[in-house]
Amino acid sequence: MIDLGYALSRRFPDPPQTDYRTADVRALRHDLFCGDVYLAEGERELSTAWGWVPVLDFAWALCDIAEQLDRDPAGSRAARPQHAEFDFTESTDRLRFVRRFGHVDVTADWLPDEPPLPVRHAELRREARDFLHDVVADLTDMHEDLAGNPAMWALLSRFPRV
Repeated sequence: MIDLGYALSRRFPDPPQTDYRTADVRALRHDLFCGDVYLAEGERELSTAWGWVPVLDFAWALCDIAEQLDRDPAGSRAARPQHAEFDFTESTDRLRFVRRFGHVDVTADWLPDEPPLPVRHAELRREARDFLHDVVADLTDMHEDLAGNPAMWALLSRFPRV
């Protein structure tokens, strides 16, 4: 079972004058809600410890990645590897995803000696969407105005829970 999680950073708080109701997509994805994220399967975990990872962007991108890995018409029968990556904007590190058949191997550039973390694609899609909805619910609890942001409405309707 995949476990996705996050912790917001106290070192990089959101600017106090932020209007969450009107924040644009760029601010929502790259400037706000910084912290650390992790992806775990069983005892193995790929996690950051930098404090500046945009958490909402990670959740958003993970949903995009799950869809990108499913573009081959053969779906889980596709033998040709399908590739995607999450680029951490403030560093050269990336999370890399390679799907073959119904499985996805996830590797982290900052952990070069670790073997790939294997996950099922269907589970990655489901857990990524659940994670996104949970992150948005948590952030909305902290910042009520975020619930009125049209970008959030569009995001949640684009990636409904599976």
